[in-house]
Amino acid sequence: MFESNKKYLFLAALLASAFMGGLLSLMTYVFFLEPQSMSYQQQDSYAGLIRNASYGGPQALDFTGVAKVVTPTVVHIKTFGQNLNGGAGNMMFDEMFRDFFGEPQQRDNGRDDGRDQENEEQRLSSGSGVIVATDGFVVTNNHVIDGAEKIIVALDNKKEYLAKLVGKDPTTDLALLKIEAENLPFMRYGNSDNVQIGEWVLAVGNPFDLTSTVTAGIVSAKGRSINILRRADGLGVESFIQTDAAVNPGNSGGALVNLKGELIGINTAIATQTGSYSGYSFAVPSSIVSKVIDDLKNYGEVQRALLGISIKDLTPDLAAKLQLSEVQGVYVEGLTPDGAAKAAGIKAGDLILKIDGQRVNSVPELQETVARHRPGDEVSVSIWRDGQTRELSVKLKNKQGSTEIIQRLEESSNYIGSLGAEIRNLTESEQDKYRTGGLMITRLADGSKLKEAGIPIGFVITHVEKQKVDNLEEFKSVLDGRSGGILIEGLSQDRRRMFYAIGL
Repeated sequence: MFESNKKYLFLAALLASAFMGGLLSLMTYVFFLEPQSMSYQQQDSYAGLIRNASYGGPQALDFTGVAKVVTPTVVHIKTFGQNLNGGAGNMMFDEMFRDFFGEPQQRDNGRDDGRDQENEEQRLSSGSGVIVATDGFVVTNNHVIDGAEKIIVALDNKKEYLAKLVGKDPTTDLALLKIEAENLPFMRYGNSDNVQIGEWVLAVGNPFDLTSTVTAGIVSAKGRSINILRRADGLGVESFIQTDAAVNPGNSGGALVNLKGELIGINTAIATQTGSYSGYSFAVPSSIVSKVIDDLKNYGEVQRALLGISIKDLTPDLAAKLQLSEVQGVYVEGLTPDGAAKAAGIKAGDLILKIDGQRVNSVPELQETVARHRPGDEVSVSIWRDGQTRELSVKLKNKQGSTEIIQRLEESSNYIGSLGAEIRNLTESEQDKYRTGGLMITRLADGSKLKEAGIPIGFVITHVEKQKVDNLEEFKSVLDGRSGGILIEGLSQDRRRMFYAIGL
């Protein structure tokens, strides 16, 4: 009996101890650890914020629906040619920032699908692309297809098509392809202006021979410049959307999409020291993509509008020097003599605060805003000068100093077919700059004789076959009836005298 009672007493003590321990834990939580409760009004407000946020709350973290919709619209791109090192994309590599179109790969010569002796060609690169129209228009990066002699587009359903290059724009690293197909799934454009930092996004690529990939992340920053589109003419546009969605080799040209399945950017570069993803990726915003693609479809090349200014970011030191109370705006360092800004009354030393009512607080933001326009468009520019804000109307011009839309290369009256180049007379300000008469090369066709010889766009021709040429008529007269080779003499953009031998 005693042993039995002893057992019951022990059990009771154990239960009492457990009860007291639980009670003590509950009291500790209630009085010391429990967070301050929201009022019903605060709770309703918070729930509404989550429901209405574009990036969604925890309930939005199921990406399966979006992924199912967008993956059929992203394609794999393979390029072929004779030069294994071809393509400007290879020139964009440096220690910190690399593109990710993938390493050059050799063709599998065992495959025979009857496509133009593909087994005799070298594989240049591979990447991704996005179908943006049901009749076969595909967006990708310029560096994915640059230098290619043949481009193959493979759909998500494994069908392959020979693609035609409609046009490309190195200043934004975008290109437009066309395949002969109908009723294709396509991705609609979203508004990248509405993208918020912290918003959930998906990076969608088709990098390695018909293998689709989808990764998720958030928008880390907007308006980023990483100096991978450096150009001598200063026309490179960098205002990237930065994300932490994982992207790796072969994703170049793929889609950055919001949770509505809309295209908000074209994935272009990653920040890396190894060539693999290490935390950040960068996409061209859809506000630029849609405009560039429309231009390439309608005109064959981008209609680039320019203010005609040299600018730099406003730093705290510069703001203090200018006796400004706020670090706001973009500083105008200089003006192009024939540019739109000078004609509108903008001066060196002005601060540009807004364009069409939109604040611009960095060089990338200003470039992105202007890049959405075409020559001839009028924009309202808010400037700060001498302690006052002024509103100016600026009619934007192209790089030739005109407000005209640039025609397709082959349709231009200044196109020299035998050279594959558009050449125009120097303007008065250019004659003053170079201290000579002559002509400037403004555009070069793929396969151009001048391009093959290494003559760049912007080169000033002063002599042909040792004869001075001051205008297009004299240039054509010297070329008339000639065959074989000619000697072209002129000036580079930094005014160095150069000589080139050209085969006609």
